[in-house]
Amino acid sequence: MPPAVESPFRPIFIAGPTAVGKSAVALRLAETIGGEIITADSMQVYRGLDIGTAKPTPAERARVPHHLLDICDLQESFDAAQFIRHAQVAVAQIQARGHTPIFCGGTGLYFKAFLEGLGEAPATHPELRAELVATPLPTLLEELRARDPVAYDKIDRQNPRRVIRAVEVIRLSGKPFSEQRSTWQDAPTLSAHAAHFFCLTRTSADLHARINTRVEEMFRLGLVAETEHLLKHGLAENIFAMQAIGYRQVVGHLRGEQGLAETIELVKSRTRQFAKRQLTWFRRHGHGVWLELQPAETSAEILSKISARLLPAGM
Repeated sequence: MPPAVESPFRPIFIAGPTAVGKSAVALRLAETIGGEIITADSMQVYRGLDIGTAKPTPAERARVPHHLLDICDLQESFDAAQFIRHAQVAVAQIQARGHTPIFCGGTGLYFKAFLEGLGEAPATHPELRAELVATPLPTLLEELRARDPVAYDKIDRQNPRRVIRAVEVIRLSGKPFSEQRSTWQDAPTLSAHAAHFFCLTRTSADLHARINTRVEEMFRLGLVAETEHLLKHGLAENIFAMQAIGYRQVVGHLRGEQGLAETIELVKSRTRQFAKRQLTWFRRHGHGVWLELQPAETSAEILSKISARLLPAGM
């Protein structure tokens, strides 16, 4: 179960798709109200995945303390249960300092897990997890199809992390993965936190333009060189980190699968598709405050909208 929030420094949640502008808003909000940022991003936890995950810069981290960045090596795995544990500690420490925790990120599962817990599914089993990680994805999918057709039909079959967890739960519990998660998945999210949960959106044209600009900037900053370095330190062996958009495509480029220009366009396309999936997830599970941002809107103007919503809620 998620912790009861009794501190007057109640957490605030800034969510939304990649490139929507979450980080700039959270940074400005933290500086304004005396907050510290807890990153809700499944890839920014990995050391070394910097450019491709748009990780906050050293200068931004100097402005405001950030938590749950760079807490895993590439040889390690990280899941929602670990996120809950780390986030609970961070919240308690931030509140004890008289500051406000500000969650910021686009991994919807992490928000939901922190606020609602993970239900009755068994904890990760290290030995079994290692065995499943080493098993080819088609083999895992065939096992899932045979043992839990409902989960097989609904799961993202291109996401090894999700498939591995489903099979792991089935093997550990002896029960269908879909049955154990159905109540948790269907429950309305954020009901007790809706006034403090903000999901940022933009028009498709605006968001796509921002994504294209961000991807071009990543390559300009050295995404290819960063990926080459990470490959020497275990990136290809981490099935979860290799799911990070950008790195996966650049690895293909380095292996001769496509040229650089095609790789850049492929990263743009995959990122736009990912942003669409993120928005779909938040619309399905979230019951917070939705704010559609405008192209020329500054972070200060966006902050004013958020402040106007927070003050009536007892901020």
